[in-house]
Amino acid sequence: MAVKNILISQNTPRVLNQYQVLTEKFGVTFDFRPFFRSEVISLREFRAQKVNIPDFTAVVFSSRHAIDAYFKICEEIRFKVPETMKYFCTSEIVAMYLQKHIVYRKRKIFFGNGSSASIVDLIGTKHKGEKFLITASDSADTGHLTSLFDAKGLDYTKAVFVKSVTNDLKSEIDLGSYDMMVLYNPSDLKSLQENFPDFAQGDMKIATYGKAIARSAEEAGLRVDLKAPTDEAPSVAKAIELYLQNLS
Repeated sequence: MAVKNILISQNTPRVLNQYQVLTEKFGVTFDFRPFFRSEVISLREFRAQKVNIPDFTAVVFSSRHAIDAYFKICEEIRFKVPETMKYFCTSEIVAMYLQKHIVYRKRKIFFGNGSSASIVDLIGTKHKGEKFLITASDSADTGHLTSLFDAKGLDYTKAVFVKSVTNDLKSEIDLGSYDMMVLYNPSDLKSLQENFPDFAQGDMKIATYGKAIARSAEEAGLRVDLKAPTDEAPSVAKAIELYLQNLS
């Protein structure tokens, strides 16, 4: 079956070069539509977790949504985050976003290379005595990070600050018009199931990015036709390119 129309469950990226190359090379078209949106949980939902923010001396962030949510919850509980707070971020991009809420140069901010292991390496022995608050979303798989914290004997608590809310797709998307669908997050799958409860994959190709969504899709009985990242295909665009090359 030829692949011509591809649905990607993300916002339209700022740089489309890699997709434009595929359009020119293979004649495929791409539609970008986020399947869900991230929202800050309510104060009531946060309090139900019985987490006391003032108890912590360090906070771990893996997304900009989590940063906004953390400071919003702090404001709602009237907690003034002290200048002594230490911030450990998965990447420089996430760390730089802290400037929206704090004076960056005056704070103790550390960032890794995007991996969970890099966060633990940053903590090392120097910061081992801190009490860590790991911020998470309700759909995030933080198991690898928390297992590393456990292995190092770190004092931490994980708390959900961000929840995934399903977008209305059924009134905007005709799934039957697509030959391939790309999923990134278990919340994408949840949205697909809620919007299209009678969805049958048939000949549609499904691509996934990341182990969590690949596992979730297969557990739901879907056939995953291409996966990323891999050594050969570090990005979704590259995975699609290799797949289309094999078809031609």
